[in-house]
Amino acid sequence: MIAWFKKREVLLAAGLALLVAAVATRFPAFASPQNLGQAFNDTAILIILALAQMVVILTRSIDLSTAANLCFTGMAVAMLNAAHPELPTFLIIAVALVWGLALGAFNGLLVWKIGIPPIVVTLGTLTIYRGLTFVLSGGAWVNADKMSAGFVQFQRESLLGIPVLSWIALLVIALFVVFLRSTKPGREIYAVGVNPTAAVYAGIDVGRTKFTAFCISGLFSGLAGYLWVSRYVIASVEVANGYELNVIAACVIGGISIAGGVGSVAGAVLGALFLGLVGLALPVINVSPFWQLAISGAAILLAIILNARGEKATGRLILKKAQSL
Repeated sequence: MIAWFKKREVLLAAGLALLVAAVATRFPAFASPQNLGQAFNDTAILIILALAQMVVILTRSIDLSTAANLCFTGMAVAMLNAAHPELPTFLIIAVALVWGLALGAFNGLLVWKIGIPPIVVTLGTLTIYRGLTFVLSGGAWVNADKMSAGFVQFQRESLLGIPVLSWIALLVIALFVVFLRSTKPGREIYAVGVNPTAAVYAGIDVGRTKFTAFCISGLFSGLAGYLWVSRYVIASVEVANGYELNVIAACVIGGISIAGGVGSVAGAVLGALFLGLVGLALPVINVSPFWQLAISGAAILLAIILNARGEKATGRLILKKAQSL
């Protein structure tokens, strides 16, 4: 029981509960099911991106281009919808997925086939994808008046009283749980992160596994591109500028180790919800939203310290067991 309470996910969930309870002492409506459901819906895009980023981080890599991928894909589908408003929404979403996958695969190929460090690759493609967005749009915006009703309203529809956007996030969460727990590629992603050398001896193609991770990141960044522009009803070169930092913060706060191989779907989701609830709570208690940056930074540092201590403790435990043999 004590070991169970030491799990990062449990501690983070308890922290979220305390945050909600603390704010609710002054504003009881903050803890209402309707408000918490809206908070999940508002955080849905961040949750999707955090899960996509988590898969990359698990392989000891990082994808700094997720927000730029979102921006380019969002602009592409917004312009497609403006030019052909008769196209069905599911086809628009399919195009977003394909575009996102293509951009993610480009990152993965540079890492896999050329051997460029992931942080260098994605730092470069971050700028490239932003530049391509400008080239594609000519610097122009796609506003609400140019978007079709179906394009904008799809994610705002409700199913069983829950917005479609929330259902999409729940479906993505379920897909990642199944993928990482029950499929061979999912287990290989963890294996590569834990020990790349041992993974090679086990017959795992490390490069191909990292390529797969970047493809997954790109695929769901593309989905987020459609969801973002249809939710906020605007597509521009500045969309989601700097948002990759929020995505990485959600992963780190959720216990996904930058060293790779450690992390869970629940942790990434809770990390994203933490950032989302902090952003909602600060204005309620009359604290400037700009404090969110400081709070997020402090939470990241604390998470890194906890990760480091946990890894050291695990290492000492293994050493003691080895000495006792």
